[in-house]
Amino acid sequence: MPTCPDCTAVKQQAASDPRFELIDIGAHVRNLKQFLALRDTNPAFSAVKQSGAVGIPCFLCPDGRIAFSLADLGLDNLESVVPSATDDAPSCSLDGKGC
Repeated sequence: MPTCPDCTAVKQQAASDPRFELIDIGAHVRNLKQFLALRDTNPAFSAVKQSGAVGIPCFLCPDGRIAFSLADLGLDNLESVVPSATDDAPSCSLDGKGC
């Protein structure tokens, strides 16, 4: 989602990587509905929802595993160049602490 600073950073790093299919949940309501169905039914999102976060960026792996960062995927080399959100940056969570 373009308004999510974490998503924007990941998109910059993963856009040219063929291992990723980037889906913008804000581009079409169909994408948002698919994401919400996943978020509402998958237990991987439990902690995310409890913290008031949205759960994006979200990585759905071919084996069905859910990850929320490049580091979770074992791609630390990409993670090191992804800028982290600062306290005064836009936020995706209701509490304003991050995405």
